Amino acid sequence: MTNFLFSPPSLDDLIRLLKAWRFWTLGALVGALLGAAVFYISPPPYSARATVLMDFNLEEAWPQETDRQQFFYLERETRKLEEIASSDDVMQMISSGLIVPVEELRAGKLKLSQPAEAGWHFYAEDLNPERAQELASVWALIFTEKVKENVANSGGLNSFIQVDATQTENLPIERSVSLSAYLFAGAISFLFLSSLFILFFSLTPILSLKERE
Repeated sequence: MTNFLFSPPSLDDLIRLLKAWRFWTLGALVGALLGAAVFYISPPPYSARATVLMDFNLEEAWPQETDRQQFFYLERETRKLEEIASSDDVMQMISSGLIVPVEELRAGKLKLSQPAEAGWHFYAEDLNPERAQELASVWALIFTEKVKENVANSGGLNSFIQVDATQTENLPIERSVSLSAYLFAGAISFLFLSSLFILFFSLTPILSLKERE
């Protein structure tokens, strides 16, 4: 039995798998249906997205510098802005205004995407779609105000940086994980299980004969 489990697959094993295409098809269908059932019984949270326009004004900030210096400038300022987005002050303001624990906000409810020049996307997840929109909108607005205050008060950011919350109302919202992802995961899982079942189930009579001998 041990030799059988750890031996490499033979040509007969591969042929057996190919001949069982009907079983594979049925397994994929059943897996997809189960994935859809999980999606509707226990759906993933909604995800809303607010957008903030970030302009580093690179030409004015570093008009005569090399590309390498400009790159380090962008990287440095981007890191500062990311720290502001997840800072204690920003998280506490969101928590106080919307009555959400800071620990919950930091545990994946808020996500920042595409931190570079141009559009910054502020994502918020919640089982309630209106709540997700509110979280994303408030986060983007508070971040924008904090950055403007920092620039105006020479708080560490370059004075040429400009920021503007461009999308904080009627936000696009969708499930954080799509139905198609559940269907795909269910189908792939059952295809894998089906292949194991075909191999082990078909070889069971052979093993029984060997044990009798």
